[in-house]
Amino acid sequence: MARISLDCTSSLPGIPLSVLSVPMENKYKCQQCLQVLRKPVQAQCGHRFCVHCFKQLTSSGPKPCEACRQEEIYEEPISILNSNEAFPDNAAGREIASLPARCLNQGCNWTGSIKEYEAQHEGRCEFERIQCEACQNFILRTEKDRHNERECEARTLNCKYCKVTFNFKDIKAHDEICVKFPLQCKDCGKKKIPREKFSDHSKSCAKSKSACPFSEVGCKSVIENGKLGDHEHGSTMEHLRLLLPMVLSLTRTRAEAAGAGEWQEDSGLGLYRAPEEGAGAAASVQPVGLEKKVNALENIVCVLNREVERSSVTMEAFSHQHRLDQEKIENLSNKVRQLERTLTMRDLQLSETEQLVRELQFCTFDGIFVWKISDFSRRRQDAVAGRAPAMFSPAFYSSKYGYKMCLRLYLNGDGTGRGTHLSLFFVVMRGKCDALLKWPFSQKVTLMLLDQNNREHIIDAFRPDVTSTSFQRPISEMNIASGCPLFCPLAKLAGKSPYLRDDTIFIKAIVDLTGL
Repeated sequence: MARISLDCTSSLPGIPLSVLSVPMENKYKCQQCLQVLRKPVQAQCGHRFCVHCFKQLTSSGPKPCEACRQEEIYEEPISILNSNEAFPDNAAGREIASLPARCLNQGCNWTGSIKEYEAQHEGRCEFERIQCEACQNFILRTEKDRHNERECEARTLNCKYCKVTFNFKDIKAHDEICVKFPLQCKDCGKKKIPREKFSDHSKSCAKSKSACPFSEVGCKSVIENGKLGDHEHGSTMEHLRLLLPMVLSLTRTRAEAAGAGEWQEDSGLGLYRAPEEGAGAAASVQPVGLEKKVNALENIVCVLNREVERSSVTMEAFSHQHRLDQEKIENLSNKVRQLERTLTMRDLQLSETEQLVRELQFCTFDGIFVWKISDFSRRRQDAVAGRAPAMFSPAFYSSKYGYKMCLRLYLNGDGTGRGTHLSLFFVVMRGKCDALLKWPFSQKVTLMLLDQNNREHIIDAFRPDVTSTSFQRPISEMNIASGCPLFCPLAKLAGKSPYLRDDTIFIKAIVDLTGL
C-alpha cells in the first residue's frame, strides 16, 4: 500500500444513509461516521473511511482502528490508522458515485445518482430546512432572505433616530429611552421634538401650563407659560393677602423671642443682665458643643483609618499567599502532566511488548504455519453481517531472517466467492531483513484446510506472479493479498463436517524453501 498524502478537499462527513434509493452494502459504509462514504480512503488494514473522518481520526497522530478491534482482527502495526499509510479508494468512490439517490427534504421529488446529488443538489435544494444563525429557528432555504429581513426575531436593525444598532426584539424598549426619539408637545401641538430637548421645550413653550410661583403660600392657579406675567400682575392683591398671615406669624415669633430674653436673672449673682449679654453667652456655649462633635468625629475617623490599614495588611498577606498557592498548583499541574505523558509512554511500550509476545507465541521460522480458528460459528455470522468480513493470521517467517508473511481469510467469501466459498489469501509483509532477501518473492505457496480425520485435506497451491505488486518488496506494512477466492465451498463445512470440529477449523500454509 503506497504512502499517499490525503488532501481533504471536503469538510463534510459521510452522506446520510437515507439518501440512497437502494439498501446500502457494508463495503460502502464509513467505519467512523457509519454513513455512505464521501471521498473514500482505505487504511492499511483494509477498512474504508470518509477522507474527512479519517483526517479527524488521525489529526492528533496515529490511532488504533476500532473496526479491527470489533472484528477481532486487531494486529499492530497493520491496524494502526496513519495518514501516511492510507490511499484514496477511487474504485469504491466510482461505485458509490453511480448509486441511485433521492432527496431527503419533504416536498422535493429530485432523483439521480450520488455523484449528481453531491455536485448539483446537496446544499442547493429549495425544500431544505436550514437553521437561522441568529434566532436558531429552521426555515426553508428559499425563505432565508425574507426571514433575515422581515421575520427573524434576532435580526439586527439600526435605530432610525440615533443610528445605534439593536436586536429587533429590543428596538421597542430602546424607543422608550432613545434621546433622539421624536415627541409631540400636547400643549402647543409641535411635533418631532427630540426627547433630549423636550424638557427645555416644556419650560419655554408658551402653551405649556405650570403652577403659579405663589402656590407655596396658597395660590391654586395653573397658568400657561406665556400668560404667567399677566397672572402675576392681575393677582398682586390676592398674592399679598396670602402672604400677610405668614409675615404676621413671623413677626410675632420674633417679638416673643426678644421679650423672653430682655431681662434674665443671673442665678449666681442675683443680678439682671441685658439681652445682649445672654445672647453672647449662648453664642459662647454653641462653639463648645460643635468642638465636642468635631472631636468625636475625628476620633471615629482615626479608628476607621486604623481598621482600613489592618484590612489592607491582611489583604496583602492573603494576596501573597494566593500567589504562592497558584505557583504550587501550577508546579503540581506540570508534574501531573509530565507523569501522564510518562504513563502514556509506558502504556505504549507495554502494548508493543504484549504485541511482540503474541507474535512470538504463534510465530514459526520454517515456512510452515498452522492457523487454529476457534469460535467459527460466531465469526462466520459476523462475516455474513458485514461486521468482520476478513481476519488476519499471526505473522510467520521462511527463516529467522527470511520473508515475513501472513494469511487473510474471508469466512463468507470475497469477490467471486462471496456467499459461496471460504476465500483464503497469502500476504507478503514488510520484514526487518528485506534488504538481504531476493525480490520479487517467487517461492511456491501451498494452502490447506485440514481434515481433522487426517483423510482428505482441501489443498490449493500457486506460484507467485513475479510481475504482480503483491510479491514485490513491501513499501508499506503489507502488500496486497493474493490467493484463492474460491478456496473451499461453504457447503463442505455444513453438518458433521470433518473440517469443522468443536466449532474450530485448522488452516495450514507451506512455503517451499527450495532455492533459499
